[in-house]
Amino acid sequence: MTGVRVLRVFTRDHDGGNHLGVVEDPTGLDTAAMQRIATQLGYSETVFFESDQVRIFTPAAEMPFAGHPIVGSAWVLGDGEDGATGTMTIQVGDVDYLIENGVSWVRFEQPGKVSTADESQAAAFSLPLPHRAYLVELPLPYLVFEYDDVDAVAAADPDMDAVAASGAQVYMVAPGAEALRARFFAPAMGVDEDPATGSAATALAAIRVAQGQHHGEQLIYQGEEVEQPCAINLRWSDSEVSLGGTVTEDEPRNI
Repeated sequence: MTGVRVLRVFTRDHDGGNHLGVVEDPTGLDTAAMQRIATQLGYSETVFFESDQVRIFTPAAEMPFAGHPIVGSAWVLGDGEDGATGTMTIQVGDVDYLIENGVSWVRFEQPGKVSTADESQAAAFSLPLPHRAYLVELPLPYLVFEYDDVDAVAAADPDMDAVAASGAQVYMVAPGAEALRARFFAPAMGVDEDPATGSAATALAAIRVAQGQHHGEQLIYQGEEVEQPCAINLRWSDSEVSLGGTVTEDEPRNI
């Protein structure tokens, strides 16, 4: 039996958040066992602290990079204490972290490679036609649809079978009254709709740089449609991206 800490990452006013399983001692667990635990937990991601590396698993596969797992890992590594700093290693490289005023921040090199995409691809997923579309490689590909109408994003009802068959990871964004509104779908990775997706926010940062916004910051709201409201703080420059969020710990589980 393996003990799993359970966090909610990117909470909004201490509510909601995206669940994250954390296994601090994976002694005796090989990759297959880690995958089984992540699948049984059923959270968007579960992390395993293996030697000097943080390994990230969805219910379906290991991931080289993901946002809310590294923000949650930063909170664990820093014991949730303001002023804690350090570095963790994930598959794509080193990630620096800082806990400041109750917010766990992670900072890493700007990783995204951006190209324009065909807006009509949205129709294949039963999604409304976006105003702009991009493909961002992080290194996994993210298909980003930008809308001007926040209601179109909120009302979207994608054909999950079509999204899964394509293997796409689909991110929808539109400006809202208080923050950018976002939704994310990755059924091929075992996540139909993710409550909060820091990696997709990273893709958005890469798009903003490609659009000529060489530095900036953005508050992103996500998760209302799955009743897990989340808030992601995003900062970027030409060379770096930072993700920040608050973290709450729930009762642990044994798997």
